[in-house]
Amino acid sequence: MRGKDIRLERIMNRNTRKTIIVPMDHGVTLGPIEGLVDLPDAVNSVAEGGANAVLGHVGLALHGHRQRGHDVGLILHLSASTAIGPDPNEKVLVNSVTNALKMGADAVSMHVNIGADSEAHMLTDLGHVAIECMEWGVPLLAMMYPRGRKIDDEHAVEHVRLAARVAAELGADLVKTNYTGDPDTFREVTRGCPVPVVVAGGSKTDDLTTLELIEGSMEGGAAGLSIGRNAFQHANPASFVRACAKIVHDGMSAAEVHEMLKGGML
Repeated sequence: MRGKDIRLERIMNRNTRKTIIVPMDHGVTLGPIEGLVDLPDAVNSVAEGGANAVLGHVGLALHGHRQRGHDVGLILHLSASTAIGPDPNEKVLVNSVTNALKMGADAVSMHVNIGADSEAHMLTDLGHVAIECMEWGVPLLAMMYPRGRKIDDEHAVEHVRLAARVAAELGADLVKTNYTGDPDTFREVTRGCPVPVVVAGGSKTDDLTTLELIEGSMEGGAAGLSIGRNAFQHANPASFVRACAKIVHDGMSAAEVHEMLKGGML
């Protein structure tokens, strides 16, 4: 078995071939936001709920991952920007594949904003990192978002399917991108992308809205989800991740799971 295959099993469910990833890279962009002040507690909470992997920068590996509690896969993020920088849409490399391996990462990730003024720079970095990942057998998750002056709707299917396909063409093993709003249009994204696509959890919202987004994306062919604030800022992160898993891995409906969540059965 190739190295990538072995490592992919550490961040995906071996039986369903689906995944629940909880990104915790917000500290670089926004600082110590609610839910991520205590990194070990944040990691343990979502791991207890059945998350397949957590994702973050070097600080997550140093100060949060494997500190206590349940085991969970580790994806180290290689690119960054801050919310107060001159161009928050421009992501620059802040880590390397080889250093991520030295720190025990199971996979790496990069963020690319398709349509941004700095798109060419980010695509160059993505291509170089993808080649390095092939060399070392490391899975690469590409976060691909349509963002820029020419993008009037970041969820429009024509933009989302382009963003996803670009990542696959340049060597990504998994793609994270926006949900298009309904299963039929999202199916255009997943059918046009030869690697698994996970849907972004979106902004903080109510439980049912998030669960319905997950259900729709799974109907549209998603391989899982990457959900941040709706998970680690939840009143009970472990229960909410369990609710997500019921949809992603067990195929339950959002309505069924929401009732279970409200009734304290998760």
